Amino acid sequence: MKLASRRHLFYLYVRETWRRTRRRFALMRFRLTRSSVQVPERLIVAPTDLRIIDPFVAEEILEGRFPLAGRVLTTNGESPFAMDMPSRAFASRLHGFTWLRHIRADKTDNACSNARAIVDQWIHMHGRRAGGVAWDLDVTAQRVISWLSHSPVVLQGVESGFYRRFMKSLAVQIRYLRRMARHSPNAEARFRARIALAMASVAMPVRASALRRAGQELDREIERQILPDGGHVSRNPRTALDLLLDLLPLRQTYVNLGHDVPAKLISGIDRMYPALRFFRHQGGDLALFNGATSTLANELMSVLRYDETSGQPFRSLPDLDYHRLSAGNTVVIVDTGCPQSVDLSHLAHAGCLSFEMSSGRHRFITNCGAPKFAADAYRQMSRSTAAHSTAVLNDTSSSRLSQSEFLGPVMVAGVSAVEVSRIDAADGSDCLVASHNGYAVPFGVLHEREFRLASNGTRLVGFDRFLPMPGRSAGGNDARDVVLRFHIHPAIDIVPKSEDSILLSAPDGETWLFSVPGQVIEIAEDVFFADSSGVRQSEQLEIAFSAAALAEIRWELARQK
Repeated sequence: MKLASRRHLFYLYVRETWRRTRRRFALMRFRLTRSSVQVPERLIVAPTDLRIIDPFVAEEILEGRFPLAGRVLTTNGESPFAMDMPSRAFASRLHGFTWLRHIRADKTDNACSNARAIVDQWIHMHGRRAGGVAWDLDVTAQRVISWLSHSPVVLQGVESGFYRRFMKSLAVQIRYLRRMARHSPNAEARFRARIALAMASVAMPVRASALRRAGQELDREIERQILPDGGHVSRNPRTALDLLLDLLPLRQTYVNLGHDVPAKLISGIDRMYPALRFFRHQGGDLALFNGATSTLANELMSVLRYDETSGQPFRSLPDLDYHRLSAGNTVVIVDTGCPQSVDLSHLAHAGCLSFEMSSGRHRFITNCGAPKFAADAYRQMSRSTAAHSTAVLNDTSSSRLSQSEFLGPVMVAGVSAVEVSRIDAADGSDCLVASHNGYAVPFGVLHEREFRLASNGTRLVGFDRFLPMPGRSAGGNDARDVVLRFHIHPAIDIVPKSEDSILLSAPDGETWLFSVPGQVIEIAEDVFFADSSGVRQSEQLEIAFSAAALAEIRWELARQK
């Protein structure tokens, strides 16, 4: 390991040690002061929840079955919190109480009483000691937002004793968020904690100074995490949607109660909408980059119907480092960036220069996406370069993850610089050329990729080049094995036509010809992580060749009908 790498790792270890130490002291301070919390007398308002409700889930919960995170837990009359959790994702959903929204579909006394009993069980079993999954920062923030938003369900026909327990538990959790928010390495969790604190400040009676302070802290988080082009610093297209589902009700609650809206909240929301539209394929799906997973159409529409910014999607997001080529019914979205920092790389994917292509309502070329509820091994697998529609050298990801349990799976090496140029060619086609240095150190090459989308959108031509670094040859033994991967969406049929051409057919009959002149295209098994029903089998197209023999390869997608 080079000296610079050792120094970098040493710095990361020291910084993580310091963060954990500060968090430990903050937790100790919370435990020493939690008994002194002031218990609010009442709730003023229940903010709206924009998320979709499912009457089936409400019925199942009433029957003692919890269908969460792709698993089902049958309680047989016991408390769900006294049972072994099917998975960590299930535990997070259960303790986060986001499932309370489904009870709105059946607001009978019986259903509300059952929901209230489950909340009371949580207070008795987990509310007294902060620890474990139940008190993860993001889970706690989700629980506070859920309890506030669905308090009419929980408090319907309630007696005074439970009301006070409920309010006291909320007050304790709010103090916990206030103490712990700044110490989380997860940017989205910090953001959601600030949203929960701001929501609590308007939903519960507080001093004007506390209301103002919560708004200012939220403003600071918006400034830190929402870039000037409207993208979230995680570079995950799905994160903006998840945050807007909470930010929109918060904004409306401020307005309804006549409070001054935090200065950055409205402008932050307005910036986020164009970025969200940028990642939207014409069929309504969000592109699958950097941890994005399946998005239900009605979930996305529940947010987009509040979009007042309108307009066509941008051609690029310069701060987030993505580009979009669009002509006719064809959309191509390309990742031309890398994580903003090591802190923001815990969930980032090694997908630089990967792309997705859709035509009309169908995605033809896609990335594998991230699993919504699968085990961590699948999540880490989905982060590899091989799970993206781009080139892989020597079966090595363009960005490498830490193997240290202490640091977590952050990116410690790989892509650090990306060069991009965008031109409108003489023939009217939209041309994008980008290169990254992810393979410079281990293999001595730069990967350069060029896209040319015809002005009518019926033809996409691509070039992949492997350029030697000064003083090193791309033809050496360390950089000869290249595999180009094109992940095909599971809804698309693959029909071989010849060794170097494949027909891709959508359910409505739209067909594209994928060809790589002079090269053999292999159809290989694949995994699509981001299906709404869970991990799904799919197929990919692979082109394997030697960089020593071929420094450039040309491929093409042409619409047939």
